[in-house]
This record gives sequence, structure tokens and C-alpha cells, in this order.
Amino acid sequence: MTPTASRPAYTVQTEHALLRCWSPADAGPALRAIESSLAHLLPWMPWAKQYPMNVAQQAAHLRRMRGLFDLGQDFAYGVFSRDGAEVLGGTGLHPRVGEGALEIGYWVAAGHTGRGLATEIAGALTRVAFEVEGMRRVEIHCDPRNVPSARVAQRLGFTHEGTLRQRLVAPDGTRRDTMIWTLLADEYPRSRAAAVIVEAFDLLGQKLL
Repeated sequence: MTPTASRPAYTVQTEHALLRCWSPADAGPALRAIESSLAHLLPWMPWAKQYPMNVAQQAAHLRRMRGLFDLGQDFAYGVFSRDGAEVLGGTGLHPRVGEGALEIGYWVAAGHTGRGLATEIAGALTRVAFEVEGMRRVEIHCDPRNVPSARVAQRLGFTHEGTLRQRLVAPDGTRRDTMIWTLLADEYPRSRAAAVIVEAFDLLGQKLL
């Protein structure tokens, strides 16, 4: 996945959220959202082991993610309320699953779970992956025990291709299984993801979707 003059999508608007690439200036609200959600992030998200951290450390982390975004190497987005005032979670399009494919990752802050937000943002990035980036395949990976995450993939029309046994190391150091959910380009138009309300814009604010 290589950025062009118009790609990637720097800002994505859904019905209830604003997705945009992280900025170091988001460190304070991002830190508050993450540290208030650690109890429900730690079982599933290896990166959550880095916390607690201070605002300067968080700003440096967001700066690295923004750098990878601008270089076209990885695409992490903050998930904000529609007015941009509150961090609701994080998501991303990750080109680590092979040529012509992107993996979608997501987390939702503890105070905003159970409202369909993860399905909404994952559906929005599925549309961006297929309609803006022209991908052939989109994947979602999750621990089989993370039932809400698996339901997101299922609701959006992804197919459970298989479960890789003891493939990754969990945050507690144990080996964990990983479910692989996949949606192909020719399946996408019939999926629920294709109906998600979304607008996408490039770094100049020009509409992509």
C-alpha cells in the first residue's frame, strides 16, 4: 500500500465518530482514554503492557505512529467523538498481512463499549480499504476468547477462515490462539460493511469517499 497525492485517507467520518491520524497533540486525551480502559484492554492488546506512561511518552508514541502514517508504512487512527473533543478508541489499517491486503485493528474505550462503535469503525475502514485503497482482501484477527471482537467481524460479513493455534504471545506471557476473519473484494459489495455510512478525506480535505 503506497500513498499517493490523494491517499491514504487522513480523516474518516462515520455516523457517530471521527477517525483521523493521530497527532502528538492528542497525547493527553489519548492517555486518559487508554489508562481508564486498561482493565479491559490488557487481556487482548499486547501494547497495553506499556502503560502507565506519562504525557511526554505518549506524545512520542503518537509521533512515531504519525510518522509511519505519513510514510505510508502503517495507518493508525484515533477514534474521536464527532466534534473531536473526546477520544473514544483507536483503530488502524495495517499492511502486515501480505500484498493487496490490509488488517483492521480496533479498540474502544471502556465507557463506550456495547454501543456498536467497533462494528461502525471497522466497517468504515473496510470501505476505505476496498473503495479507496483498492485492496483484494481485508482481515480481522482476534483471540477466540474475545467474543465481542469476533462478533464485529461476523456482523460485517467476514468469513472465519481458521484459527491459528498458539500463534501469538498474550499480554500475560502465555501463548494464544488467533482467529483469522477475511472479506474478499468480490464478497464485499454484498456485505454489511458496504452499507456503513462513511465519508473519507485526504490530507488536503478533498473527498475520497
